[in-house]
Amino acid sequence: MAITPLAAPTDGTPVELSLEFPDNRLLIELCGEFDRNLAQIEHLLSVHVLRRGNQLAVLGDARDEAAEVLRKLYARLESGRGVEPGDIDAAVRLRGSAEETGTRDGDQIEMFQRGALEIGTRKKTVEPRTEAQQAYVRNLYKHELAFGIGPAGTGKTYLAVAVAVNQMINGHVDKIILSRPAVEAGERLGFLPGDMKEKVDPYMQPLYDALNDFLPAKQLQKLIEEKTIEIAPLAFMRGRTLSNAYVVLDEAQNATGMQMKMFLTRLGQGSRMVITGDRSQVDLPRGVTSGLSEAERILKDVKGISFNYFTAKDVVRHPMVARIIEAYDADSPAV
Repeated sequence: MAITPLAAPTDGTPVELSLEFPDNRLLIELCGEFDRNLAQIEHLLSVHVLRRGNQLAVLGDARDEAAEVLRKLYARLESGRGVEPGDIDAAVRLRGSAEETGTRDGDQIEMFQRGALEIGTRKKTVEPRTEAQQAYVRNLYKHELAFGIGPAGTGKTYLAVAVAVNQMINGHVDKIILSRPAVEAGERLGFLPGDMKEKVDPYMQPLYDALNDFLPAKQLQKLIEEKTIEIAPLAFMRGRTLSNAYVVLDEAQNATGMQMKMFLTRLGQGSRMVITGDRSQVDLPRGVTSGLSEAERILKDVKGISFNYFTAKDVVRHPMVARIIEAYDADSPAV
């Protein structure tokens, strides 16, 4: 692929960068149906991209950044992988990371195209889309106890459950245990009908949603019936030793200090544990200290424990979610 920068004109016309792609079939995939991939790049980087045969001309102040993104995506296609909207978003988020991290640009392209941090599950392959997510996934594999702390939509729980499924299907753990504190989010729901499972399932639904993304429905149901996968409220963990298991505690900001200590000390031989939470969404009664904040303070220097932090820049839901989080953060009084 050739890149030809055009000299800046003297009449103030926008400078253009021309990129030539040798494989026309891959170029069509790069552009997407009705050029929707190009439109997404134009929107994200405020550039204009024109197709001219087997060339793309990029105009705008961010033309160099857009060229880097297009180059990464084309290399990804050359390796036999597809390009989805999320992949474009990831390429845009990770642009310029070579200079920031000291990694050669060629290495960055190679890592992106071969999906060095991809997480294989029964239904899909998951890739971390931001640098913070990449660091988080590395620590999920490296450490026996990992914390993921940050706002909603940053992939903390989703990636942890994906790694848990990956570790189970590859035989590294025998079971998966997913837990959450059964705390109402600012509402009084009263007495819920049904047996114990029916009462607690509404609190656990986000964990079921993540699992449904990674395992076929019939297989998931069988694994739950066999208790190879357990989804239970935090209170049900007392008195247990969780051995040879991948254990995830979600919404940990709603655990009390006593509950957090109880949960952390359940860790048994051959197990790994992930604690995720958002310090801005504590639903505990006024005056009750969050166990997540307490654990963060007490365990910050303990060997073998990793802490990963996310910001609004790591949100991978709708772009509006990131803007909402930033607006709320800006409105919050400085601590």
